[in-house]
Amino acid sequence: MSSEGGSEDTGGAVGVPRAVPIDQWDVAAQMSYWAFHQQRRIDYMRYAYLQLGSDADAEEAVDVTFDVMMDHWPRMLEMENLEGYAWKILKRRIIDMHRKRRRRPELMETAAFEAALADHVEDPYDTLTDAITLYAAVRDLSERQRDAILLHYGMDFSAAEAAEVMGNQEATVRSQLRTGRERLAATLKLRCPEHPNGKNRS
Repeated sequence: MSSEGGSEDTGGAVGVPRAVPIDQWDVAAQMSYWAFHQQRRIDYMRYAYLQLGSDADAEEAVDVTFDVMMDHWPRMLEMENLEGYAWKILKRRIIDMHRKRRRRPELMETAAFEAALADHVEDPYDTLTDAITLYAAVRDLSERQRDAILLHYGMDFSAAEAAEVMGNQEATVRSQLRTGRERLAATLKLRCPEHPNGKNRS
């Protein structure tokens, strides 16, 4: 299988083959693309909204994400980590939307982040009333820790589900959740929540 390295955007570079229209793909490739679209669109929309705080911006970012994937889908089918490459495309489109709005790409909307956590009540992070403080602390995590925390706490994904959507190993996501929680606990001066069996929730 080929690797997934390289940029997904050609920018019209000379010598880069034009994308083959979807109606010229074989039936199996078309079906796999639309199956992936159906499987991931809602998850991508929820994540994009957490990052952008706007339904319209989230929808635009996700629509462009799938347009880019459509241009590269036949090649993506040969990749070892299709999910990871698709996640990378989504993240880049969200950064593009931030730049379009002249905002720093790593910032999340405070209101959207607060709303996403409003219904959780199981541990100190979820019951923290000062959402702005929590927002700032999460913003300062590494990108991978931040994604794991957002998917787990903001979208209620298990570690396995978060790993699948990001194209990572479950053990990697559990590690990112653990280190992210430890860093948040230190920043916010909270006790890192644990299950009765002594293991952090993930």
